[in-house]
Amino acid sequence: MEGISKAFPGVQALTNVKLHVNAGEVLGLVGENGAGKSTLMKILTGIYTKDEGEVYFAGNKITITNPKEAQDLGISMIHQELNLMGDLTVAQNILIGREPKIFNFLLKEKSLNKQVKKLFEELNIYLDPEIVVSNLTVAKQQMVEIAKALSFHAKVLIMDEPTAALTDTEIGTLFTLIRHLKKNGVGIIYISHRMEELKNISDRITILRDGAYIKTLDTDKTDMREVISLMVGREIYTEFPTEQKAHNEETILEVKNLTNNDVKNISFKLKKGEILGFSGLVGAGRTEVARAIFGAEPIHEGEILIKGKKVTIKQPSDAVEHGIGYLSEDRKQFGLMVEMDVKQNIMISTLKKYTKFLFIQKNKLRDISEAYKERLDIKTPSIDQKTNYLSGGNQQKVVIAKWLVKDSDILIFDEPTRGIDVGAKNEIYNLLDQLVLEGKSIIMISSELPEILRMSHKIIVMCEGRITGKLSREEATQEKIMDYATRI
Repeated sequence: MEGISKAFPGVQALTNVKLHVNAGEVLGLVGENGAGKSTLMKILTGIYTKDEGEVYFAGNKITITNPKEAQDLGISMIHQELNLMGDLTVAQNILIGREPKIFNFLLKEKSLNKQVKKLFEELNIYLDPEIVVSNLTVAKQQMVEIAKALSFHAKVLIMDEPTAALTDTEIGTLFTLIRHLKKNGVGIIYISHRMEELKNISDRITILRDGAYIKTLDTDKTDMREVISLMVGREIYTEFPTEQKAHNEETILEVKNLTNNDVKNISFKLKKGEILGFSGLVGAGRTEVARAIFGAEPIHEGEILIKGKKVTIKQPSDAVEHGIGYLSEDRKQFGLMVEMDVKQNIMISTLKKYTKFLFIQKNKLRDISEAYKERLDIKTPSIDQKTNYLSGGNQQKVVIAKWLVKDSDILIFDEPTRGIDVGAKNEIYNLLDQLVLEGKSIIMISSELPEILRMSHKIIVMCEGRITGKLSREEATQEKIMDYATRI
């Protein structure tokens, strides 16, 4: 890709960007959220059309006007959000629309499964083609997505944050598959915010910033600090602070023996001005605990006490009334109304307060939204901008603003930095630090051990729906956490 430019109304998304990927290599593509990575890939896959520039494939200048043209050329993309049909089998998902049929009507099931089994053998993927997709782990669903993309004989495979929901073991399996694809001459564009992954799997790294091409580096000749510096265009504090954050011994939230279908006998205390980290492998039950506390999942047994007083929470509105805010790991589905603007998203939780005689006090809504936009440094041309157009980090700030406007005392952050870049992560960390200094109490669920160790006063570790360990900040290490996280 050479000289690629693309503008949207009010925004110049890309300016004179270039990207080269060779057969049989992994090219890391990095940049802060909003740097233009997704836009560039959508141009390559025919979702967007470029305003300027040229695309060359196997030495020939090409024009891609829709995704099918890209697919027919051998350019496939695996999106961060998996696009599989849970009620269909693995084989049916992979060959959807291309199934072998009798008289173009009856499905040839045996032939379908045989075809997919052969594909799996070529890719060294060990999966049953006949299993229903909803019964697979996220990691195995990821493998199905890769197989589906390669079933179109992909020569270029784009992976967007492919390890976001995977465990270390599953990441190892994915990397083995990627190395197999490299040997077969597939060029892979690997989008990730995880520097250690890029160091491990990529051959070169291309850096974008503010919609412009910055540099391409050979991975084995560079330091990841240089990559981060080029990404953000400024020095960034990446070391973990050692000072203890301010908190006291007043218990704000106490959970006693919380039990439902997913978790058993969960008990813990959250102090005022404290960050309580929840760690564990994917599927350990951390999110289920958070959703139960927030009233999004039923509680069969147990008690919830706020400031020593027992409360009944049967639905999210009950939790909100008791001063609990929940920032879901899936902010687009559960945290935001992406087709509404920034102002509406910030004020939605407290709209009733600014409504008199059925009339909304629009000036107050605008003033408060502007104040939180400035306070949280939400990067948007206007508070009237649709939230869908914001980067991941700025969308997360909008969700945080929503609960701060509501003045929630207890904030539950589920994977607060998933899918956002290192610069935005740093801003979120600083914001969480500031919130606890102001007396807010935070439950933080994270799959990133450095993040848990950096931010938490105390750490609770879960495995298979149970608490298997409780650690103070001083005694916690990655090794201890992983030990507890694997105790069945």
